Amino acid sequence: MMDGIRTLLDGRGLVESPRWHGGRLYFSDWTAGEVLALDPADGRVEVVARVASLPLCTDRHPDQGLLIVSSAEGLLLRREPDGSLATYADLGRPGWNDIVVDDRGNTYLNRAGFDPMAGEAFAPGSVSLVTPDGSVREVADDIAFPNGMAVTPDGSTLIVADSYRHALLAFDIGPDGALSGRRVWADLGEGTPDGICCDAADAVWYADVPGRCCVRVAEGGAVLDRVDLDRGGFACVLGGQDRRTLFVVAAVWRGMTESALVEPGSGRVLAVRVEVPGAGRP
Repeated sequence: MMDGIRTLLDGRGLVESPRWHGGRLYFSDWTAGEVLALDPADGRVEVVARVASLPLCTDRHPDQGLLIVSSAEGLLLRREPDGSLATYADLGRPGWNDIVVDDRGNTYLNRAGFDPMAGEAFAPGSVSLVTPDGSVREVADDIAFPNGMAVTPDGSTLIVADSYRHALLAFDIGPDGALSGRRVWADLGEGTPDGICCDAADAVWYADVPGRCCVRVAEGGAVLDRVDLDRGGFACVLGGQDRRTLFVVAAVWRGMTESALVEPGSGRVLAVRVEVPGAGRP
């Protein structure tokens, strides 16, 4: 367990998808339909995009372009230098959730097989790949509820959080971006992983909404560190100049069937220093 959690920003809605780039923390406020950039040094916040979508997740392509998942439209958007949004890929259908891009420009996106907010019956979800030429294909299926994703530091493995099965799954990344060698990377017991990130010691941090915490685990599931929160942890990323700051986005969760998924104004961006720096993507 760690101490010294700092609140960098308060008063937001359902905050998600933290990404570190260029000295700022990028994250999404799903409630407001905004992608924001926060400067931890002075607390200034800039709205960099507005997209009416829930979920609303982002990652950065190796060419420095910000990719934004417009789940409702079934589109993957790219933020242009002038701030406008252009279609990077047509995903063919709505309902997309998290995104991670590897160093070769392969973009992985996942989606649930049902809409829990609409009361649909359960169906397992999947992961799809958008290659640099813009083509889209499914590369993994039968993931009960796919959530956060990360690429290991050596670029060889995609790790996917399966919230409903309380596990982190791993897939080998092939030369063409295809996934194989599916396995359980970590059994989390009662842990419910949402957003995740890797560190330089080949461990994974996962944020947990019902557990109100962030947990660092080794392959196999051994718990190495834990940060307790006073509200649900939706996602985390290691950033800062030395990548030793764990940024956590958190809010008070109400539930999938509530009109407001989180308590209004309860969304926060938190920061805590850790020993092992981040590595891999995001």
